[in-house]
Amino acid sequence: MAKPTTLQCAVCGNQQPYIPFEAAVCQTCESQWLEAKYDYDSFKREILRGIPNRPNNLWRYQDILPLENPSTLDLYPAGGTPLWLSHRFATDLGHDSVYIKDERYSPTSSFKDRQAAVAVAAMNENGIREAVIASTGNAAVAYAAACARAGIKLWVFMTSLVPQEKLREAALFGAEVIRVSGNYDQTKQIAAQFAQRKNLLLDRGATSIPARESMKTIAYEIVEGLGWKAPDWYIQAVSGGMGPMGVYQGFKEMYEMGLINKIPKLAIIQADGCAPMVNAFKAGKDVADPIVPDTRIIILSTGDPGKTYTYLWNLTQQYGGVMESVSDLEAYNAMKSLAKSEGMAVEPATAVAFGGFEKLSKQGIISKDELVVINCTGHTFPVEKHVLGEQWAVDVHLSKDQSPAPREGLQAALENLDETTTTVLLVDDNEDDALLIRRLLEGRKNYRMYHAKDGWEGLSIARQKLPDLIVSDLTMPGIDGFGLVEELKLDPRTKEIPVVVVSAKDITVEERKRLNGQIEAVYQKGSLPTRKFVDQVINVIEDKIDDKSKA
Repeated sequence: MAKPTTLQCAVCGNQQPYIPFEAAVCQTCESQWLEAKYDYDSFKREILRGIPNRPNNLWRYQDILPLENPSTLDLYPAGGTPLWLSHRFATDLGHDSVYIKDERYSPTSSFKDRQAAVAVAAMNENGIREAVIASTGNAAVAYAAACARAGIKLWVFMTSLVPQEKLREAALFGAEVIRVSGNYDQTKQIAAQFAQRKNLLLDRGATSIPARESMKTIAYEIVEGLGWKAPDWYIQAVSGGMGPMGVYQGFKEMYEMGLINKIPKLAIIQADGCAPMVNAFKAGKDVADPIVPDTRIIILSTGDPGKTYTYLWNLTQQYGGVMESVSDLEAYNAMKSLAKSEGMAVEPATAVAFGGFEKLSKQGIISKDELVVINCTGHTFPVEKHVLGEQWAVDVHLSKDQSPAPREGLQAALENLDETTTTVLLVDDNEDDALLIRRLLEGRKNYRMYHAKDGWEGLSIARQKLPDLIVSDLTMPGIDGFGLVEELKLDPRTKEIPVVVVSAKDITVEERKRLNGQIEAVYQKGSLPTRKFVDQVINVIEDKIDDKSKA
């Protein structure tokens, strides 16, 4: 059993119980920096035994991850990534002890797979079937993949400036993608309000205990890979900064258990065009002022790091370290250099870390004889563009540039989003009938429509998309409307979805009994009163949405 024994405030030392998915805020001083505590004595004994019979991934360290009973879950594999000694990239700069922690070997080629694996496992353990995340790219893709395996519906909010390949990749895994024309901080704001309106779980990033705790497994893997030895430096490119926050929790735990004799110095690297942490660090400030991002490396474009910066600044003051930035051009040059010297293709966001290492080496801040580990994550290859169809994203327009949107603009966007993210699934083997119903509904509301040509396809789409309403024909080949309704009601994921049945024939008394209590309404084709049908369907949808928001 690995559930945290307690949460301890890093500011005032107060201890309080861990409650999954409740905002981790100190009940005494209201600090957001609460650290999960575990049975470290028991875990240390397992380490000294060689951690026998454990998988070679992050679940190797499940004793210090916030899950009640990981062994009972179908755990999504992440972590267990290789630690390579640089043979040419670093040696060309005069360094012989630079290691690359190659997170590209995770399921979606990103260290964010660790975050998704633990967060989604916690969702599964607590019965959560639908969630919302805002992301600059990699986290969205990682969560989409993990949620796909877990059968959890995911709403992904990303700024439209994110490379389209990242947006498509999240959609490919079945996530509902909301593309926001605004900056990342606006995207986070509208995602939070959307989650609140729909009463859905919002991933809280750095303040989420499961998400943050997942990252410390990087530190455990590094130290174990080095023969239970800590490096002198750990280097990572950051956007919001949750990664190194979690990694350093791992280093601190191992130091307190006596497994390592020091905690590494921390190098935080940002892009010049979005470097609020670096600006504050160089000014000697423990609070970062928000900025408007101006970089082509959109994955690193968090303009307001908030209190995460203060936490990372404290780490550099306590254990040593530095924050530095590189230009987009320096990052692209490092990207090409790494590919040519090590045969490693990485995304520009990762190249920022390697560009930062080059800069710190030339400045003499990192000595030639120091042992260095650089976090390497992300891939350069686009996802297949031709398998998604046309309806893979919903657009939300806030501003044409990176400037803040007015409050009324956000409100209007949210109201429009409520409509454009309301989904209706039509299940009908008759293309003409399905098109008629679709046009009737779209003439009144801007709903997102899906069409299945038979009951089995309808069942599959329903389980994946979890629509707000299903309109189904009653007589179809294969599984008919009766069987479809029965299958929907047997599945915990779909049993609450309202169903409207449309029939081409008169329904017998026995058939009505079979449908009784299982559907919202039944209509007969041909004698369909258009206005009444559309009005009642819309009312069913709105009643369902209202009930969900009140739950």
